[in-house]
Amino acid sequence: MMDTTESAPSVDGAALLDEVETFHRRFNIFPSEAAYVAVTLWDAHAHLLDSFDSTPRIAFLSPEPGSGKSRALEIVETLVPNRMAAVDASVSALFRAVSGVDGQRPTIIFDEVDTVFGPKAGENEALRGFLNAGHRRGRMMYRCVGDGANQTVQGFPSYCAVAMAGLGSLPDTILTRSVIIRMRKRAPNESIEPYRERTNEPQGHALRDRLAAWADTIKDHIAEAWPVMPEGVTDRPADVWEPLLAVADAAGGHWPERSRAACLELVHAARDNDEASLGIRLLTDLRDHVFKSADRLPTAVILKCLLAMDDAPWGDLDDKPITSRTLAKMLGQYVTPANRPIKPRGVRVGSETPKGYYADDLSDAWRRYCPPPPGESATAATSATPQVSGGENVADPRPGIRHTPAETDTRPLRVAG
Repeated sequence: MMDTTESAPSVDGAALLDEVETFHRRFNIFPSEAAYVAVTLWDAHAHLLDSFDSTPRIAFLSPEPGSGKSRALEIVETLVPNRMAAVDASVSALFRAVSGVDGQRPTIIFDEVDTVFGPKAGENEALRGFLNAGHRRGRMMYRCVGDGANQTVQGFPSYCAVAMAGLGSLPDTILTRSVIIRMRKRAPNESIEPYRERTNEPQGHALRDRLAAWADTIKDHIAEAWPVMPEGVTDRPADVWEPLLAVADAAGGHWPERSRAACLELVHAARDNDEASLGIRLLTDLRDHVFKSADRLPTAVILKCLLAMDDAPWGDLDDKPITSRTLAKMLGQYVTPANRPIKPRGVRVGSETPKGYYADDLSDAWRRYCPPPPGESATAATSATPQVSGGENVADPRPGIRHTPAETDTRPLRVAG
């Protein structure tokens, strides 16, 4: 006998994501096309957490109020499952909510997150740890539970989707686990539709329910998916984008191509804007603008060059220009090719031997941490290291500095030309 049971109609995932993106466009002005793609994929991924090993946070950040961050978060709220506003929630409340006591894992919505992680918010380390741990499936947060002396250690699951909005930046440990959308004020020629909660929220909820239904049809398939990453996206950025690319591949249509273009754009933008990469910025500036072809330089010359750079942060680090002590502290985090911390050494200048730094000591850090110089491939940059060979004393390309070999380094100094 022929089976006349009708199968459920298939859902056009690409068309559904198109509708979600259109819904965002009605109320949000994002800074780029890549941002619309990323936010749409993030909304969908929140319905599929158990299909992934990790969940990226999404963070709407801006330098000034009135840039549309809260509205962006408000639209996200209508599209994700089991939203939970967390700005006033205690860490204990979040632990218990994410544990799913009622069987419903929430999507955490964190507006004004800058008030939680501002410069005077050291008491929120437990919350920071919760947000860090919760991006990876299976991670637990352990706390003592009980009355008085009757305490037992209990593990609380922390895996959940988190969307945030705030001024300024976030701790590095959270930034690197996040898709960053850097919001800005609307230009005079940019307009959006006013958001009316009574009428527009139900529209968002209807899309949310359709996303949930679609997710239910693809969850088993997507759990086995290993999306191909764009070239150069590895390590933590790959962890962040893998769930979003998996959603795009499952949707099909133009979404796989758009998602990878968005991934590259936003990953590169995050690297360019990441305040936590100040050390990498220092290394790169030393390589590309300070040392150039010099084998060694006194600290005073290095500082003078750094402070003379336009559009560089070195004149204003915590309201003070970079000093020899700050330079030593920042470079001391990295190691020489001999696996020793980079430290200032003697550099002979005329009859004096001031402290300074050697290109050889910095070469391994340059190779490992710095992006390739402009116009140079990553392979060439990786293999390139400063060379010191025999030669006469030569003048440094910077006026007024002439080097001779340092007492602590008996090799003849040569500036490669």
